[in-house]
Amino acid sequence: MNYDLLLQSDHWLSLNYSKTFIRAISMSISDPSAAQTPLLDDTIDGCLDYKGRPVRRSSSGCWISASFIIVVEIAERFAYYGISSNLITYLTGPLGESTATAAAQVNAWNGAASLLPLLGAFIADSFLGRYRTIILASLVYILGLGLLALSATLGSISSSGGQNADDIALSSSLQFQVILFFSSLYLVAFAQGGHKPCVQAFGADQFDTQDPEECKAKSSFFNWWYFGMCAGTLTTLSILNYIQDNLSWVLGFAIPGIVMAVGLVVFLLGTMTYRYSVKGDEESPIVTVGRVFILAVRNRKTSYSAIAAEEEARGILATESSKQFKFLDKALLAPDGSKEQGEVCSIREVEEAKAVIRLAPIWATSLIYAIAFAQSSTFFTKQGATMDRSTAMMGFEIPAASLQSFISLSVVLFIPIYDRIFVPLARALTGKQAGITLLQRIGSGMVISTISLVIAAVVEMRRLKIAEEYGLLDKPNVMVPMSVWWLVPQYALYGLADVFTMVGLQEFFYDQMPNELRSVGLALYLSIFGVGSFLSSFLISAIENLTSGDGRDSWFANNLNRAHLDYFFLLLAVLSAVGLTLYVCCTKYYIYARWGRTF
Repeated sequence: MNYDLLLQSDHWLSLNYSKTFIRAISMSISDPSAAQTPLLDDTIDGCLDYKGRPVRRSSSGCWISASFIIVVEIAERFAYYGISSNLITYLTGPLGESTATAAAQVNAWNGAASLLPLLGAFIADSFLGRYRTIILASLVYILGLGLLALSATLGSISSSGGQNADDIALSSSLQFQVILFFSSLYLVAFAQGGHKPCVQAFGADQFDTQDPEECKAKSSFFNWWYFGMCAGTLTTLSILNYIQDNLSWVLGFAIPGIVMAVGLVVFLLGTMTYRYSVKGDEESPIVTVGRVFILAVRNRKTSYSAIAAEEEARGILATESSKQFKFLDKALLAPDGSKEQGEVCSIREVEEAKAVIRLAPIWATSLIYAIAFAQSSTFFTKQGATMDRSTAMMGFEIPAASLQSFISLSVVLFIPIYDRIFVPLARALTGKQAGITLLQRIGSGMVISTISLVIAAVVEMRRLKIAEEYGLLDKPNVMVPMSVWWLVPQYALYGLADVFTMVGLQEFFYDQMPNELRSVGLALYLSIFGVGSFLSSFLISAIENLTSGDGRDSWFANNLNRAHLDYFFLLLAVLSAVGLTLYVCCTKYYIYARWGRTF
């Protein structure tokens, strides 16, 4: 049943509900006892149930509905990280690519997967609705994972000595395998683009911000959302990477598809409990915001005195937020001076456009954090692959990609501490509902991330020194006698940084966008990491070109004992410090949106 379509098109339902509401008011006047009817006490404005009826608070939404949605997110993260966490191993192993090329391709794919949510959010908010978009994206996701497993069954490409795949004569069947692999990979990225922004926004929609208790629960929802997401990731890194490295890549790609299918079934089981936002036949919010910018540009020659006169005529009171980006107020006037309906923008539309542009500096200054974040699945993994990964269990070695589980483990351990201990203590000191502001939370994670990069550089310096002491500089296939546990602090600090910055960015970009644009808000948050991944790929390629040639080993040489990842990590630490400084400067001028929670 096309539930979201029903919600978007059945305008008569809103009229019926209004009539019912008026009848109930009339009954309450003639019969005071009628004022206690469930319709008046228990319904939520702006929401309907799966049959298009006014939704009752007591039987819908909140944690019951959110639990179903969190399960499908856990399944999606299991599937996504089942590919991304070990992708560099597959590219440098069965596909025979060089370290720098593989790292650049992993970053490019992660970038595409993080930018495509902008398209998915637009489709959801303008056409399909979040519920239907989630279902459609999940089906495409399962198809992509199935094709990925199929590509692995076609055999692997062998290469000797880390030789670049471009130098290998491939048969037509092996070329088909490569084409099918990358096509399937980007099909998964496309599906993730529709899935990621809608699931989280749909989950947050299950909490009514007009109710104090549900509003507080929604703040916890973002914490526990990330907790569940990292729990799924931890399972992937603990089990699936071992299967891929030691048993079968086919099985390693097939299991995520099975888990994703189970997650979709669980999501559908919650259909009758969900709250669906009412969306009428009004114009797409993306179009209305775009029209504000267009009219403001067309009216660029209009004097500010004319705008002031128009604001005075409309009775607009000057506020701190309305004083920002005054040039957008020119959209209140038509280019020819007329004020006919549809030719000018409303005050709310102008304020929504200001809210979007107000996010731009925060978005831009978060990019350095995203570049640093991209290294955990690439160079951190290659770093660990050269070290002693043996355990007390006879013959068992920790897969290099599984080291990323310490990020998820750190998140899983710290989020309950943050939500149940840190927030109440901070709330008592600051009086703020969330303990600290969202911008303070984001900045705190950036500081921790910078520290993690410095530690990563110091550990890499020690690894290179040990390799030199044992005469292993020209023996890249020989294990460096240094325990892989040296890498745990940098991974754990990455996880701690995520608790602050990642969760903070999610809630910030959801909370500071108008209700109609919240899927787009979460897509904008994801686009930070998409653009960050592309910037990381560009940075790696630029450094590779600058530091190689003339017989020199580049910073990312295939022989990591001759490379200089320590230089790269220190460079990222310096860039992170610069980015943090710019971020702090931008936060001083940020004004919270009126529809968001100003804490």
